[in-house]
Amino acid sequence: MNYNVVIPVLISFALSVIMGPIVIPFLRRLKMGQTEREDGVQSHLKKAGTPTMGGVIILGSIVITSLFYLKDYPKIIPILFLTVGFGLIGFLDDYLKVVMKRSDGLYPKQKMALQIVVTAIFAFYIVKVAKIPLTLLIPFTGGKYLNIGWLSIPLLFIAVIGTVNGTNFTDGLDGLASSVTVLVATFFTVVAIGTRSGIEPITCAVVGALLGFLLFNVYPASVFMGDTGSLALGGFVAATAYMMQMPIFICIVGLIYLIEVISVMIQVTYFKATGGKRFFKMAPIHHHFELCGWSETRVVAVFSIVTAILCLVALMAL
Repeated sequence: MNYNVVIPVLISFALSVIMGPIVIPFLRRLKMGQTEREDGVQSHLKKAGTPTMGGVIILGSIVITSLFYLKDYPKIIPILFLTVGFGLIGFLDDYLKVVMKRSDGLYPKQKMALQIVVTAIFAFYIVKVAKIPLTLLIPFTGGKYLNIGWLSIPLLFIAVIGTVNGTNFTDGLDGLASSVTVLVATFFTVVAIGTRSGIEPITCAVVGALLGFLLFNVYPASVFMGDTGSLALGGFVAATAYMMQMPIFICIVGLIYLIEVISVMIQVTYFKATGGKRFFKMAPIHHHFELCGWSETRVVAVFSIVTAILCLVALMAL
């Protein structure tokens, strides 16, 4: 058991730490710098030029580590597929933004189309190949499952794409998405080991990759993960939850992702409805707290503490 748990964390962590000093200068040379909104949080303007696309470090560490375990752990294939699939969409988006200087990156329709295709392949695989039932484990019921029939397929698309975009919105402060997701990945690791679900090598690989990446990503960050990292992590969280029939639990452990998405939706709707007024000082909500006077490190610490508590609540809910 230790071999399947401790070793992938260590391999992935080591890969992440080794790749950092190689990849970051390379991204700098490619001029893959982050651009900051002029109308945004003023303290963020000094971040302009920090290399982005550091998600390749996370993705590389996860993929290489997982390859060692693929033969003995076939259940990690769909999780790896969704992680890499969304990571590649993010990579394309970052590449167009940063290297090709196309400010929008992928157009929203292109991005959504790619996300739907990747999710559809994942859905087909888990239903037809991996034979994972789409019944949902209900929290706090002592192991009861909810069967919503054919509705489970549209729900899968909403859950996956929603989680991925929530993770993307969360990635706006140094170390925020990494800190929150490392806790979520740890929660899934504990459950995977406890239920012998056969996916622990990849959940451990994500924990190791993020711990290594955090060394370069905590405030003041020397690299950002970009969409390459945030979309990949969202794919990982959604896929892992589905492989263990726990998508409802994303609402508990991934509450921060959910709040980030909802804050953007509220802001946009309110802005349109009132002809230009804002509900929050700035969305996603982590920027609102910054504009209320919280330091960046405080927002990250509070969001991480909230996630840690929610992970404990989710463990009790099993």
